[in-house]
Amino acid sequence: MKILTLISLILITHCIYAQTAVVRGVLQGPEGEAIAYANVALFNAADSSLYKVGASNDAGIFEMPGLGAGNYFLKAVYLGLNDLQRGDIALAEGRQLDLGVLNFTAKTIALEEATVSATRALVEIKPDRTIFNVTGTINSVGSDAISLLRKAPGVTVDNNDNISVLGRAGVLLYVDGKRLPLTGQDLTNYLQNLTAEQIDRIEIITNPGARYEAEGNAGIIDIRLKKDKNLGANGSVNATFNQGRYHRANLNGSGNYRNKRFNTFGTMGVNGGRGFNDMAFLSYQNGLVQDEINNNRNDGIYYNYRAGADFFLAQKHTLGFLASGGINHYERTSYNRITLAQETTPADIDSILVAHNLADNNRNQQTYNLNYRFDNNKGRSFNVDLDYGNYRNKSKRYQPNRYYDASEQVLLTEVINRFDTPTDIDISTLQLDYEDELWGGKLGLGSKLSRVVSDNTFLYYDELGGVSILNDTFSNYFKYNEKVYAGYMSYSRGLGKKWNFSAGLRAEKTDATGDLKAFLPELQEDPVMLNYLSWFPSLGLTWEPAPKHNLALNAGRRINRPDYNVLNPFNNRISELSYEKGNPFLQPEIVNNIELGYTLAYRYNFKLAYSRTTDQITRLIAPDTVDSRAGFITWANLADQKVFSFNISAPVQIFKSWNAYFNISASHINNQADYGDGAVVDVQAFTYNIYQQHTFDLPFGFKGEVSGYFSGPGVWGGVFIYESSWSLDLGLQRKFLNDRLNVRLSVNDLFYEQGWDGVSSFNGLVSSGYGRWDSRRASLSLGYRFGNEQVKSRKRSTGIEAEAGRVGE
Repeated sequence: MKILTLISLILITHCIYAQTAVVRGVLQGPEGEAIAYANVALFNAADSSLYKVGASNDAGIFEMPGLGAGNYFLKAVYLGLNDLQRGDIALAEGRQLDLGVLNFTAKTIALEEATVSATRALVEIKPDRTIFNVTGTINSVGSDAISLLRKAPGVTVDNNDNISVLGRAGVLLYVDGKRLPLTGQDLTNYLQNLTAEQIDRIEIITNPGARYEAEGNAGIIDIRLKKDKNLGANGSVNATFNQGRYHRANLNGSGNYRNKRFNTFGTMGVNGGRGFNDMAFLSYQNGLVQDEINNNRNDGIYYNYRAGADFFLAQKHTLGFLASGGINHYERTSYNRITLAQETTPADIDSILVAHNLADNNRNQQTYNLNYRFDNNKGRSFNVDLDYGNYRNKSKRYQPNRYYDASEQVLLTEVINRFDTPTDIDISTLQLDYEDELWGGKLGLGSKLSRVVSDNTFLYYDELGGVSILNDTFSNYFKYNEKVYAGYMSYSRGLGKKWNFSAGLRAEKTDATGDLKAFLPELQEDPVMLNYLSWFPSLGLTWEPAPKHNLALNAGRRINRPDYNVLNPFNNRISELSYEKGNPFLQPEIVNNIELGYTLAYRYNFKLAYSRTTDQITRLIAPDTVDSRAGFITWANLADQKVFSFNISAPVQIFKSWNAYFNISASHINNQADYGDGAVVDVQAFTYNIYQQHTFDLPFGFKGEVSGYFSGPGVWGGVFIYESSWSLDLGLQRKFLNDRLNVRLSVNDLFYEQGWDGVSSFNGLVSSGYGRWDSRRASLSLGYRFGNEQVKSRKRSTGIEAEAGRVGE
């Protein structure tokens, strides 16, 4: 009914007035960023009646043609920012009025004023990224970052916590716009200790432009942490307790003080508890059959902090400093049991290997950022970022390998080993970015210098008679030193009223060395050296053939360099018969991506994508060439990988009190490689994922949430074919004390179906397996905000507010 009234008003007004005047302008955010798809409305100054409604395009530009002479005021609305209003607009017939740049301000709420409160959509689709808003979703309570990524649109996480986007592996992880230089188990541990209560949103950038570094074949996932921007003193405290098979709890506090001259902010948190990850495999190789169980238990505590300040030196100059860090100590116990038998007589067990692993791990990380920004609010800006981070990981492990007879009562042999494997990572970067208006568009120039140094020590001990003796054959030292020198240029502008284009070119010079130092001279190998220059073009084109219809075409080239985790040739053993090792001879992989997107009515989004990767770095399970009983996981380059993918994102308001969101993604993956001697990869797989969330406004101020996903069969790595899985989450929320106290209760993976199972076949080793972890949990969260009050308004709803609600969803 509101839409019909709005259309009628516009038609009547067009009939009364001459339609020759034009109003145009550019909408920007508090930091000078373009505000796309904001609602813009023109009102008659005499009686505040709505005259015309429009929207800004992806460059923040809006234009209202066909206006009659008269006096008006303009209002622009964008969720998450204060409403923008411009008065004293006097139009004569035929006048072309350019309002220039209009800046939104960050949403602040004064004690004496009432403002309209808006809930962010679960997922927002921007021209260059998809934003998964975590804050406010009930079922995120008690989750960690890795669990949230499993729910994010277009994202999949495999059984080894490797992350893919739109079927493509090789994702680069950022936190608050800064690259996270962790991989493998180090990255998993960090994400598992990053609680949902600390995260504001997750931004998924599948085809980054030239300004972003070219690393990451599947693009960039940027995890944005919470940061209060309200004026005055503000803060919050949040406590969460969750119970599955074991219990976990976390406590987080944050605060800030902001005025016109500076802004200081900080967060502190602690979380701890116990978790598990159980796996089982049945493998056939070299005429043998092995039945393996691997049960892991983690028990630890993690402390983290984040503190910073922004100084507004003048109207156009800002200087900022940020420090963050974390200390994590956890103990891991692993029970590994393998029964061995001949494939012809699987019931006749030859022997049983039992390995009880005990590991003590300490991880310490510190990062620092110094930032300077100049912005004249007229399109010109200059930004400098200086970053340094260090990551200190220590791990000591005790592993007794005991062989028993078939009854598991008689000890046949015993081999006891100890491992000391510290890793030190240092990363330094300097980044310069400049933007300015040029020829009716925007020119971007910049450069980045980065250095990553990873020192890895692997000390292998044989324990004899209670004495640990260093084994020089299996001990070594691996140092990886990577330097990247980059520069880029980009340009974007509108081509008439309906077309916009962007283009960029980035060059990166890579100088990397992987140096393995053996403890025995006869085992010494030459360093692996990589030195190459790569070019990465990007292109974007958008077309708006009609109002509420938008097409976007994006293409780009990216790289994924092998890092210390996959180059390191150490044998990381679960037991004598099961281990993992890197490949120092890996080559960087190159991917070419192209994406076509269509947006309907600013809310229904469709994306079709194709990528081709050469030298794809992938994970393979293979038999040991020396011990016919052993198998291992390693990394190798595939000759070729092709991925076709499709994604649909749609928010739907079923009833006034029932809102839903649906995301459907599908991809077809084709992996090809031939390593000789019958070691061939020829795998094709079609997979799909359906995610939905339903939010209900219930009586007495309660809000309910039902969410879940179903993931079809697919392929992980090069050859592991997995089966379908699904999950259902329930949540309930109620706010008290003028919305200051937020109480949330949720149950995740209610039916415990979020595990995995599948089969791998490569080079004579056929292995089927399954895994489960502590995905089913009940969580209770209490959050309290203090400082500036948020007061709900009973303000009269206008057409633009209703339209803004629809667009914002």
